[in-house]
Amino acid sequence: MLLLQSATVVQTGRFASARVIESSGVAVSRAHPGVLWTHNDSGDGPYLYATDLRGSDRGWLLVPGADAVDWEDMSLGPCPTRGATCVYLADTGDNLESRTSVTVYAVPEPDPPVGPGDTLRTTAAPAVLRLRYPDGAHDVEAIYVSPRDSALYFVSKGRSGSIGVYRVARSRWRTRGDSVATADRVQVLDIRPDAGAGRWVTGAATRPDGRLVAIRTYAEIFFFFPGVGGRLTPARERPCDVGALDEPGGGEAIGFLDDGALVVTSEALPRRAGTIHRIVCP
Repeated sequence: MLLLQSATVVQTGRFASARVIESSGVAVSRAHPGVLWTHNDSGDGPYLYATDLRGSDRGWLLVPGADAVDWEDMSLGPCPTRGATCVYLADTGDNLESRTSVTVYAVPEPDPPVGPGDTLRTTAAPAVLRLRYPDGAHDVEAIYVSPRDSALYFVSKGRSGSIGVYRVARSRWRTRGDSVATADRVQVLDIRPDAGAGRWVTGAATRPDGRLVAIRTYAEIFFFFPGVGGRLTPARERPCDVGALDEPGGGEAIGFLDDGALVVTSEALPRRAGTIHRIVCP
């Protein structure tokens, strides 16, 4: 039995926007204090939603030219092709583990809309990376970007019986047209997937200084120190317990609010909006 560590938890809000029904990724803006970015899971178009810890409806933007097959996570980090901060959007969901390739979009972080009625804005055209994994298809719901070298990391959900970490260097974004990059396999994490215990990976984030990575499942948050080549070493003996959170449709996303606190979001259920929690793991 996995021993867990208690967390300090505050539910800060619920999503007010009727459009945000499956918050599958979350990113904390550094350029616009108080703003959170999120997106829906499969079934929505390529839209980026602005909100805050209360869940306020702060409008949405279209990502032009992007497809939304199964968007699963997002991250903020240095842009792959220019000197700015980008929002990375991972179209990497693959429940049947049958996709021959998946896609990540990177758009320079936009200014948030004025409010829910501001519906005509779009982001800049995204940079596009198409990739495959070296050991076959995986369902991936967790990505993060290293603020140190802009490498992009993917963490598999665990459907195949193990949880793997994969890496794509910034230079691979030079891929053009329909060509597909192959990610590098970094390691298999010492986390035993267990669907019954909610131990499937649904989100990941890196601290702004790049020195700590958080990986969440439906019920836990694991912490790691990133090392050479992005290899992860456990940072704490016990993961943080989030299994008792009120997350109506299941907890999906995670982000660092600051060096000591995290934000997690959930999907919704009919008549129950998705939730937003602030978490501190001692």
